Amino acid sequence: MNPRINKVIPNEDYTLILHFTNGEVKKYDVRPLLDKGVFSQLKDLAVFRQAHVSLGTVEWPGEIDICPDTLYEDGFKIN
Repeated sequence: MNPRINKVIPNEDYTLILHFTNGEVKKYDVRPLLDKGVFSQLKDLAVFRQAHVSLGTVEWPGEIDICPDTLYEDGFKIN
């Protein structure tokens, strides 16, 4: 099992800075998802900025979330 998220910082460019429980920090680009299903709601930057940690992953209003394994495996390490 991959580590889980304990802190998220949403950026104006639709990327997330993710702090994982193993101490790693990664950047994840949400832009490729913005035209897919429920993720289109995140095009509204005010909604995107409401990203928060819930149960070890990132969640937005309306129970929109991304699998924590996807965030870990597809994120780009920045530390």
